[in-house]
Amino acid sequence: MSTAQHPPGRARPGGRTARTRTAVLGAVFDELGDKGFAALTMEGVAQRSGVHQATIYRRWRSMEGLVCALLTERSAAAIPVPDTGTLCGDLRTLARGIGAFYEDARNRAMIEAVVSAAARDPRAEEVLREFFDDRLDVAGVMVRRAVDRGELPPGTDAEAVVGALGAPFYYRMLLVRRPVDLELVESATHATYTAAKAGAYVRSDA
Repeated sequence: MSTAQHPPGRARPGGRTARTRTAVLGAVFDELGDKGFAALTMEGVAQRSGVHQATIYRRWRSMEGLVCALLTERSAAAIPVPDTGTLCGDLRTLARGIGAFYEDARNRAMIEAVVSAAARDPRAEEVLREFFDDRLDVAGVMVRRAVDRGELPPGTDAEAVVGALGAPFYYRMLLVRRPVDLELVESATHATYTAAKAGAYVRSDA
């Protein structure tokens, strides 16, 4: 794959490109925390990062693209896929990771900004979809392990299970605008695990 085929803001790791990415995304995170999404500008990011504004535009194209790239990078690093030995343990640990991640006001601001941007900008919509598709696929390994152990019925849809676990968090944050707490972690874990064990997420073609 050539460099031109990489999505905006993505590049091979290492060297000056990696340093530029780190500086720019770090600046976006700091600007978001200090000013909020509405006040984010390419000029402000360029000044804080020390990277020329034209370079930022060329690689990320828009503020929405920058925030989407930041969300992808930070969430992947901060919410690793657990392996506790049981599905219930994995789901609870993942739910706690999601909850802890969004306790940070700047992380909440990121997801709010990306969802808002996706309603207006097809590029932001595509990146948001890719972000969730990637996270669902990566976290789905928990479910596939559970099927292999005999904890869940064969044919259980891994992405559906992970999506069911995450949905209450985004409903709480984005729609009813309430804090994420330990009670939500436990209720999401219990509901998802119980439904999965009962075969609620078995694919119809399985």
